[in-house]
Amino acid sequence: MPTIAWIGLGIMGLPMARNLLKAGYPVTGHTLEPEKLEQLAAAGGTPATSVPDAVRHADIVVTMLPADPDLEAVAYGDTGVLAHARPGALFIDMSTVTPRTSISLARQGQRQGIRVLDAPVSGGEAGAVEGTLSVMVGGEQEDFDAARPLFDVLGTTVVRCGAHGAGQTVKAANQLIVAVTIQACAEAVVFLEKSGVDLPAALDVLGGGLAGSAVLGRKRENFLRRSYPPGFRIDLHHKDMGIVTAAAREVGAAVPLGSLAASLVAAARAQGDGGLDHSALLRGVERLSGLTPKG
Repeated sequence: MPTIAWIGLGIMGLPMARNLLKAGYPVTGHTLEPEKLEQLAAAGGTPATSVPDAVRHADIVVTMLPADPDLEAVAYGDTGVLAHARPGALFIDMSTVTPRTSISLARQGQRQGIRVLDAPVSGGEAGAVEGTLSVMVGGEQEDFDAARPLFDVLGTTVVRCGAHGAGQTVKAANQLIVAVTIQACAEAVVFLEKSGVDLPAALDVLGGGLAGSAVLGRKRENFLRRSYPPGFRIDLHHKDMGIVTAAAREVGAAVPLGSLAASLVAAARAQGDGGLDHSALLRGVERLSGLTPKG
């Protein structure tokens, strides 16, 4: 099986790397958090103390990083992936970054003989742990075909969306839909409670009808318990909504609900909720409704 270098072992990256190890892939990992390297080693992986040490012998390099600056710091420069990956290696970036960043990375990789795919994912921590992520891929068909066995370990919906940057564009649309849907669910929760309706019963029936969604199903217990462990942090969704609004502006697409959702996510972050799961948008609706947030 191809050897894997995995850069970034956070909430999503570590369980994804573990799933590859369970599937039999040899994985060498690097991250800035020593305890995550210990957890990778406990799962059968090989810790690396630097990016060059991780990637120099790898057939496939995967990055799973928080934002554009993190990816650029890891990809470029004298100690970056492009400087140390072997010619012909496949570089798969599974971070969520701007389409422009992914296109630039692919062009630079081509100049240095390294194939590049952008392959952001959706599904949160639960999807990463369960191996049920949606994987949205941009790049050459031949490279997608080569990476498909790896993607199939990580996700159950794997689609090549087009050329370089297309995966990131689809991920931006995904984040737009998720933010608007979480906000709508949060507003419905407060509306139902202030109306005196049995909330668990109401969410059950809503989940079984046209209002049902993966968002409502995944976040139902968060809403009921007012518990927001970070499956996907508001800080990261704030970053992603910036990608949505900027990319939409570049192509001349109107996103009025997206712009409003971006403002509400930013407000939640400004009020100290950035480290909470994005279902904590419910706290913002509670504040707007004259309530003290319960969680």
